[in-house]
This record gives sequence, C-alpha cells and structure tokens, in this order.
Amino acid sequence: MDAREIQVAAAHQAAVVAATDAEWVNPRDPAKALGPDGQPAVSRRAPLWQDVPDEKWNDWRWQLSNRVNTLEEVGAVLNLTEEEQEGLSAPDKFRVDITPYFLSLIDPDDPADPIRRQVIPVGREQEAFTAMMEDSLAEDRHSPVPGLVHRYPDRVLMLVTTQCASYCRYCTRSRIVGDPTQNFNSREHEAQLEYLRRTPQVRDVLISGGDGLTLAPKLFERILRGLREIPHIEIIRIGSRVPVFLPQRIDDELCAMLEKYHPLWINLHFNHPNEITPEVSRAVDKLTRAGLPVGNQSVLLAGVNDCVHIQRSLVHKLVENRIRPYYLYQCDLVEGSGHFRTPVGKGLEIMEGLRGHTSGYAVPTYVIDAPGGGGKIPVMPNYLISYSDHKVVLRNYEGYITTYEEPETYQKHDQASCAYCQAQRPEPGQSGVLGLLEGERLWIEPAGFEQTHQRGNVEAHRLQDPSKWVPFGVGAIEGKAGAPLKVIEPGAGPGPAAEHREYGPGEEPRPREGEPTASAHGELL
Repeated sequence: MDAREIQVAAAHQAAVVAATDAEWVNPRDPAKALGPDGQPAVSRRAPLWQDVPDEKWNDWRWQLSNRVNTLEEVGAVLNLTEEEQEGLSAPDKFRVDITPYFLSLIDPDDPADPIRRQVIPVGREQEAFTAMMEDSLAEDRHSPVPGLVHRYPDRVLMLVTTQCASYCRYCTRSRIVGDPTQNFNSREHEAQLEYLRRTPQVRDVLISGGDGLTLAPKLFERILRGLREIPHIEIIRIGSRVPVFLPQRIDDELCAMLEKYHPLWINLHFNHPNEITPEVSRAVDKLTRAGLPVGNQSVLLAGVNDCVHIQRSLVHKLVENRIRPYYLYQCDLVEGSGHFRTPVGKGLEIMEGLRGHTSGYAVPTYVIDAPGGGGKIPVMPNYLISYSDHKVVLRNYEGYITTYEEPETYQKHDQASCAYCQAQRPEPGQSGVLGLLEGERLWIEPAGFEQTHQRGNVEAHRLQDPSKWVPFGVGAIEGKAGAPLKVIEPGAGPGPAAEHREYGPGEEPRPREGEPTASAHGELL
C-alpha cells in the first residue's frame, strides 16, 4: 500500500467517524429534543396564531408587540370563568400583558391550569387580607437613589425598568411594576451608577425591575458596561423571567453580548414544570454555553405548586436543564396575593419531602422575605423563633425580629385530582417521617447477590446475610432480621441490663470509641 492509498484510507476512516459522531444525539439533553417531524421540538401554539409564520413567532419583538391584555383578547384564546371575567374587567387591576407564546401553554378549558392561575387575574385579587402591604419588603425605605435598594451591607438591588414581558399576579413590586409613569430612564440609571461608584463596600449588584432583558439591547449593555467599569463591583447578577415568558429573547446576539461582562450570573423564575418547554430548554442551553451559571427562584403558590410531588418534578426538570434550584419563597404579603398564600407549614412539609429524597443540589433554600425590610430569612431553627396557628416569628442575620402573618383561609391541595400526586415515584421512603412512624420500610432490600468471586473463591455474597445490610436504627425486616425496635417509654433509660441485651441481626449498636469494628477483622461493611 503506497502513501496515497494510506491517505485515502485515513480520510475515509475519519469521514466514517465524523458521520457517526454527527448522527448521535444525546437522548437526555432537553435542548436537543426533536419533535415527531424530526425537527427541534416545539410547544403548543394556540389556534389563534396557527397561521403566524415561524419567523414572526420566533421573533421576540413580535411576541412583545402582540401581547394579549383585554377581556376580549384573552377570551379569544381561553374559555374564561365568571371570576376571570370579573378580574379582567376590574378598572384598577394590576397590569395584564401575556405573550402569545406563554398564553398558548395554558389549557383553554382548565380553570385550575397552573400557568393560567399565574397570569390571568381573578376577582379575588381585589380582596384585602390581614397584614397586607403595598411595599411589603420596605424597598422604598432602603433606596438611597430612585431604583436602587441597599438593604444588605455588600450588595444592592438595581431596578432598571418597571416593564416585564408578562405580569405575575402575585408580583412583589406591583406598586410600580407595569406602570409606565414609574419607569426609570437613563438619567436615573446614571444616578444609580454614581451611588455605586461612591460606595466601595458594594461588591455584588443584582439587576432586576421589572425585567432588564425587556430593555433595548444597547441600553441594557450600557448598564452592564457602566457596572463593569466600577473596580469594586465583583459580581453582577440578573434576575429575569424573560426566558420563561419569552424564550425567543435569548438569542445568539444577546448571549454574545452578555459573555463580555463576566463574572455574570442569572436567576430565573420557574414555578411549575409546565413552564419548562423545549423552547425554554434551548434558551437556557444558550445561557449556560455563554458561561452564565443559571439558578431558579420559585414562589410557593396555592393552587399552583403547593405539592411536594409538583415541587420534586420541578426541581428535577430544572437540574436536567442545568438550572440550580436556589430559593423557594414564601408568598409576600403584597396586595392582590391573598388567594395565593399558603401556611408556612406547607413549605416545611415540601422541604421535608425534598431533602434526603432527592439530590442535595436539587433542593432549594426555603425563605421568607421579611415583612418590613429584614431581608431573606431561611425557615430553619436558628432563625425561626416561634410558630403559632396565626403568626410566625423570625429573626434575620442582624438580630432583627419580624413576624409573618399566616393566611386566615387556605384551600388545601387536592391530592385526588393532582396528576403529580397520583403518579408519585414508587420507591420506598417518600412519605418521610410519617411513613417511618407507620412502619414503612425506608430501604430497598439487595437482590441478585447469589454468589461472588472473592480472592479466587466462589462463595455466597456477604449481602445475603441480612445482618450486613439492615439499616442501623430503623428496625428490622419482619421474618428476616428479628422483631422491630421496641418503643421506649418516656423517661426510660437503658439501665444496667443494656450491656447484655439481645439484639436482632442489624440492630446491634455501633461500637464505642476505640473498640474494634468489623473492618478490624478484615471485613468491609
């Protein structure tokens, strides 16, 4: 074989390898999902927009220009209930604007659709409730210049606009968001930057609003550049729901601009698994490839996600898309949000059903944004001072004491009609402490270990002996490893007889400090 034949063979082999690699698609990558036609998967499009050309539908400017906001327009897509008609007709309602893309995700015949409840107003929005506030987080009180909130020592919240792609009915800043007369202009952006130049302790800036990604691209880049020119600003974060409402906005041009201003982080806002569509997966993939770590902040909402199975499905879809669950917020005491509020106990129940039952990086931190301006307080023993049937008392990192009023009424999650509850995962232990108290097994018995090769010999696998694997401290398997653990009466101690107590296999206590363990006898447990 001469040199030319070798070159031809090598080229052919390289072409075969390249073709093989090109044909393979990672089946677990949601950004690569294909539809029935073999093209990139797409979400449902409402009949009203079926004839819109794809070039327009996928143009974020077209989506913004064609948002739906009136009773007649929404009614052309959804079969509205009387309460929704009342909400859309209210003269002083919080602003309504919904992108055609996001409105298309709603089941037109289901009033309980979780996306629908987040963006379609209902008459109950107008009802006042105990402890309701206009500015529940006291942001205005912590604003040294318009639009800049300096609550924490080393970081600030920078509000660059009051406009959003769509408007959440539980919005914390509904006092200003959506109101064009309250918007911030370039002069106020410069005042915000000037304050930061003169405040060297600030090292972290969170850009929010409204939603900064709705700004004209050049204006948004001007703000980023202004921040990057301040030497002591280390981290810039963007809080945005644009990738949820308007994934078309996350295009190559935007990502190329963003990656010039690293270190840059972005937190998104998904509340339900239905919001994570193929379009969203591709948008988030672009952000991560541009080098932005992506997190998520959810709000606990009655009738939307107040269910551990929904929350577990949500965090699993998030991490599948390389989004880190960051916060689970208790709903703020803001006007219009009364019907969304849940008891704090519901949030604790959800956290109990997540921690330990799924990956640690899929578990968010459950927080209450303290009424009155105390900042985000994690709901955990160090910060939860007391919890009564109507009020939760908390302290923040400064020792500031605040209270969160529990809702007077709460319609419990309907497990019987919840598809997520009916399709919960089958493995043991998912009912947590309650299941343990009722005698549920919290482990899976090893199987398929008939024999193994150890040091050249064929012998029974050590796990065939239940004493080697029955978990310590949670009882034994009936009929295999002795009786379940006895109930200890209150006040009863081990007593002197404890040294000679008979234990079933797998129930033996751990050795005292310094005593030999099984590993000392050449056996690995």
